[in-house]
Amino acid sequence: MTNPPQVPPARQATPTEDRLSSHDGSLLRKVALSSLLGTTIEYYDFLLYSTMAALVFGQLFFPASNPAVGTVAAFGTLAAGYAARPLGGVIFGHFGDKLGRKSMLVITMTTMGIASVLIGMLPTYQGIGILAPILLIVLRVIQGIAVGGEWGGAALMVVEHSDADHRGRWAGIMQLGTPFGFLLSTAAIAAVTLLPESALLTWGWRIPFLLSAILMVIGLYVRLHVVESPIFVEASAKRKDRRSPALEVLRRPKQLVLAVAAGLAPFALTSLTSTHVVAYASGIGYAVSDVMGALLAVVAISIVFIPLFSTLSDRLGRRRVMISGAIGTVLFAFPLYAMINTKSMLVMVGALMFAQLLQNAMYAPLTPLLSEIFATRVRYTGVSMAYQTAALLGAGFTPLIASGLVAATGSSVPLSLIAATTALASIGALALTPETNGRDLNQNLVP
Repeated sequence: MTNPPQVPPARQATPTEDRLSSHDGSLLRKVALSSLLGTTIEYYDFLLYSTMAALVFGQLFFPASNPAVGTVAAFGTLAAGYAARPLGGVIFGHFGDKLGRKSMLVITMTTMGIASVLIGMLPTYQGIGILAPILLIVLRVIQGIAVGGEWGGAALMVVEHSDADHRGRWAGIMQLGTPFGFLLSTAAIAAVTLLPESALLTWGWRIPFLLSAILMVIGLYVRLHVVESPIFVEASAKRKDRRSPALEVLRRPKQLVLAVAAGLAPFALTSLTSTHVVAYASGIGYAVSDVMGALLAVVAISIVFIPLFSTLSDRLGRRRVMISGAIGTVLFAFPLYAMINTKSMLVMVGALMFAQLLQNAMYAPLTPLLSEIFATRVRYTGVSMAYQTAALLGAGFTPLIASGLVAATGSSVPLSLIAATTALASIGALALTPETNGRDLNQNLVP
């Protein structure tokens, strides 16, 4: 008599999965909307400074006989903000892993909003001398600390509310905060650059920063009405140790180093094509207003491709999508600037759009990838340290280095080399990183 085929036992859902399944889609949509809105506002404030550094801060806060020197100095303060981001990731990650994600996100948004409004009220070098750039740097560092804590918490609120099969899709919604923040800040700057130059340099540049107060109030209202991550709540009930999350992450540095290297390429490319390109393109003959208008069109494609590539990573895997974008970046690094150097607006827009598509392929799966690497007890800290260190190394110093190299060589070749080299570094790191797609976030992952 033939034995009947053995049917594998049904997989038992974890308590967290039971809790997640009991929630209807409206809760997850609310969490995703909150993270999207919060990230949009944070990046509006942070990226606003980046573009203003390219346009006016060199003249207003770092006067010099050579305009290029002022621009390099302004980009130096931009780097200071990026340097503070890993510190913010450690500080807010520590308390986020100990006390919860939600409370940290309220603090980061308030801190960022206040710092941005104060920048808008800051006297210039002409008014208070050397104190002006000092205060500007201090406020920029505060911005960096705030945004360093924001991203990790916003990402985890979405990822830890999602089921394993759709983390990429929901994380893609949260990551739209970056292009939305850029579009919002670029639109605000594009509007004030229509003013006469004298008006722009006296009061026009302040308006976008002062608008942060309104955005902060809206964002806080939404953020206060979401619930804490269920995975964090469950892990907290079982937590027995009181060790520092940062020290736990650093005890096993291999995965942190690989995670940082995986994020280098998307940050370097976006820094070159959305921040430094304003100074570079205007320096070779493009009108600033035309460049700002082009960037609005270019970044708008991210609204389509970030969710697309995030969802694709649920099907194909995080590594495969990211490596494809990195290989494309290596191949396109030199054609990118050759096209910009034609001084044709149409050709430049096409080049920047394709570069943005490659950046989206590398950037979109980064949130679920990092979230799936670290254990719940250190996830906020680990994700924040990896992401913000990659942002510092890939984007924080890139405009400063790029401006110095262009001033020294008069060539765009160093810019192409930066894009290609960072992409190769990311390819190497991703090749050494195991696929994380579909991992159970309750597992005792590294570290």
